[in-house]
Amino acid sequence: MDVGERLQAIRKLKGLSQRELAKRAGVTNSTISMIEKNSVSPSISSLRKVLSGIPMSMVEFFSEELEAQNPTQIVYKAHELIDISDGEVTMKLVGKAHTGRAISFLTETYPPGADTGTDMLAHDGEETGILIEGRLELTVGLETFVLEVGDSYYFESSRPHRFRNPFDVPARLVSAATPANF
Repeated sequence: MDVGERLQAIRKLKGLSQRELAKRAGVTNSTISMIEKNSVSPSISSLRKVLSGIPMSMVEFFSEELEAQNPTQIVYKAHELIDISDGEVTMKLVGKAHTGRAISFLTETYPPGADTGTDMLAHDGEETGILIEGRLELTVGLETFVLEVGDSYYFESSRPHRFRNPFDVPARLVSAATPANF
């Protein structure tokens, strides 16, 4: 999916100028322009910030077929998970079609060298997860932790945080966050 083209189409559909969206999201006009022209590929935190000005969740942004899904679906086959990947980090969401969903439940893969971006993430809610493959570095506030297979975490998402894989093998993580931001 073309992120820039999609952002521009949604912005126009909502009747927003680049200037108005930038003002609402707390970013510069040139940031919106560069994303729409695909001059830059926004990090997860940057895109989330831009989408907050619409307002729109990441899943709504990346998903065109959500309305057609059965809202009473209980089981999601592997091919039905919604891909909300950003750059090198692969993220797949379980259960978007569930009406009134309060949790974002994800599988995440961080190849060697991948991270969630240089900007620390921070938003309302809580996050938890367990590492099922590889090693992964988690920074929360001023503390940095190295997660090994089987290690888990739980923290308030309002604390600045970041995930990165400085190791030479891919890392796989199963995570959940509230509220359902994706």
